[in-house]
Amino acid sequence: MLAVLSTSSRLGRCLLNGTLGLLASALLLACTQGGNNPYPRSGNDSNASTLYSAFSSRPKHLDPALSYASDEAEFTYQIYEPLFQYHYLKRPYTLEPLVATEMPVPQYLDKSGHVLPEAAPAAQVATSVYTIHLKKGVMYQPHPAFAKDAQGHSLYLNLGASAANYDSPLQFKVQGTRELTADDYVYEIKRLASSRFVSPIFGHMSEYIVGLSDLAKALQAHDKAQLQALQSQAGAGLTVGTDDLPWLDLRQFDLSGVKALDPYTLQIRVHGKYPQFLYWLSMPFFAPVPWEVDAFYSQKGFEKHNLNLDWWPVGTGAYMLTENNPNSRMVLSRNPNFRGEPYPSEGAPGDREQGLLADAGKTMPFIDRAVFTREQESIPYWNKFLQGYYDSSGLSSDTFDQAIKSSANGDSTLTPEMQDKGIRLEKSLAPSIYYLGFNWLDPVVGQGKNAQDAQRARKLRQAISIAMDWEEYSQIFTNGRALPAQGPIPPGIFGYDPSEKGINHVVYDVVNGKPVRKPIAQAMALMAQAGYPNGIDPATKRPLQLALDTTGGGPGDKARFDWYRKQFAKLNIDLEIRATDWNRFQDKVKKGNTQMFFLGWNADYPDPENFLFLLYGPNSRTKAGGENASNYANPQFDALFEQVKTMPNSPERAALIEKMTALVQEDVPWLFAFTPQNFGLIHQWMGNVKPNALARNNLKYERVDTALREKDRLAWNQPHWWPIPVGGLIFVVLVLPAWLAWRKREQATGLRTDLAEYSKGGGQ
Repeated sequence: MLAVLSTSSRLGRCLLNGTLGLLASALLLACTQGGNNPYPRSGNDSNASTLYSAFSSRPKHLDPALSYASDEAEFTYQIYEPLFQYHYLKRPYTLEPLVATEMPVPQYLDKSGHVLPEAAPAAQVATSVYTIHLKKGVMYQPHPAFAKDAQGHSLYLNLGASAANYDSPLQFKVQGTRELTADDYVYEIKRLASSRFVSPIFGHMSEYIVGLSDLAKALQAHDKAQLQALQSQAGAGLTVGTDDLPWLDLRQFDLSGVKALDPYTLQIRVHGKYPQFLYWLSMPFFAPVPWEVDAFYSQKGFEKHNLNLDWWPVGTGAYMLTENNPNSRMVLSRNPNFRGEPYPSEGAPGDREQGLLADAGKTMPFIDRAVFTREQESIPYWNKFLQGYYDSSGLSSDTFDQAIKSSANGDSTLTPEMQDKGIRLEKSLAPSIYYLGFNWLDPVVGQGKNAQDAQRARKLRQAISIAMDWEEYSQIFTNGRALPAQGPIPPGIFGYDPSEKGINHVVYDVVNGKPVRKPIAQAMALMAQAGYPNGIDPATKRPLQLALDTTGGGPGDKARFDWYRKQFAKLNIDLEIRATDWNRFQDKVKKGNTQMFFLGWNADYPDPENFLFLLYGPNSRTKAGGENASNYANPQFDALFEQVKTMPNSPERAALIEKMTALVQEDVPWLFAFTPQNFGLIHQWMGNVKPNALARNNLKYERVDTALREKDRLAWNQPHWWPIPVGGLIFVVLVLPAWLAWRKREQATGLRTDLAEYSKGGGQ
């Protein structure tokens, strides 16, 4: 009996302890605010000036000579400092000095080297000379490449076999720095010509920077000779490659068009007259790279640990990369050697009223750290934003209706839920255009062999341009976040005409001053004039068949492809969709093996030349390897482009652009599809936020009210702890009757055993 009672007591105590444990856990959770915080407590930084953001695809290149993607710019623009930058607040976009002391005025020279007046015609200008003066006291971030011993010798530029022991530049015991000089800009421009990698802008820049193509040939010959020497040393049967080559010290090679006149003066010589060149000097391609950094990262053993500029950039900017795990998390921290920069004191109309000038003159940056977490799915990202764990968010189609409502006049505003959280909506039109291109070399939709062919194909293209309802596309696929395009230049770029004159009259009628797409009956009339009455091809007696090349092909693309087919079906055209991967698509466009294709272009700089050159005949993709993917050729357009590309913005330039726009509206080498509108959601604790589509160096301007963020996070993330004690009580209620029944049965068994023993012993 004692044994039975002992077991029952232990079971009772277990039940009691379990219930008390559940209650204790509930109490602990109730006292822990924000229990679902995704950031570790040690790195939460609730009281630090830390910005929290996310990225979806891992950056491929952080080397300034190679990086050309928007997801990479999120990091490179915070770290590197080119000579110029765009004013953060002013619109239209305006260049201003960054490391330069002032904006340079080019000196124009003729073929004999004589100085020409500033207004000299482009035909007379043989060379443009840019002399740029640099600020003094600009220091690089801490980095082992600059570390030296007491005698001034570099500590880590010749590590030998020990290089394999390091995974990060932060592991080195000594971190050094030095002042930026003009030679660092020279060195980076030379890197654009390196034969060891392919810079995406080398081809374009080699046409302008004097001596750059010659340097490329010299570097290629140097590497070829070194490879041959290494191969002869290795002997037959062994193969050597560029990875086996020693460091290439670019200081040994001359670049005739780029010189450091002194430590703080850079001179660049450009072929002809190219006013857009200054825009290029605001991009990370032209950020300084010290020779020491190049030498440091060239050491054998580093590459297999991703110790290179593509992984660990080195700059003079406000921030430095201190954590790089592109599959999970990347962290930018304040550069302790940054000189500081004053926040702008002027901006665009309305900026002061929106509080964007409240920090005028104060020293930047305001944020100490930026933590970027990789989020490959939109829903987890969105939920964390709503909980306050990300400071800003874009909008996907899945979350659009939860955040945005449309008013009767079509305006987009925030839903009450977003407004209750104090979230702000930032809208901006991207300086971009998407288009459906026709291959000018195609016999059906292209230029044709004679004037009759050209006229027939033009009518066909015009009919298709009317049928393609991009307004409907915007509503279905972008939640209305796209502005139908009227020509090759998007809003915000000089030459874009928002007035009635700028409307594409081939596609639209004007009703009450607004464009209204022409009826399909007019498109069918054009089809008949093109030789395809009712869309029937007279050669086959069947509906005309056309092919559209595009990327994609997954389940998510089916709706878009079906929409394309529906638009062409309005004209009784049978559309074949040829979907493929990006590389194959690019190859087909390059070789001219397309009939129609869909592409887009984002502005590299805010000048119409950057869009008009996409239709310039000599830039044909197939014939010259240029960016004219449609291979469009119109001598009248080309002649106007030659005039426009070197002109300053003026009424005269605008008039010529108007003529060029009218030509391509009539010729229809593109179906001008749309310009995307960007929607961004910003939490109320974020300040100094203004979209800048051409530059991404926004982090140094922004600020975070950490106290308000912590307050909102706590309010939005109160733990629901009551289910735990309730669950504990339910557990007791359900288990206790069973336990009591079991105990009663055990006690009865114990009593019968005791009586039996008593009987055997002759109990009294």
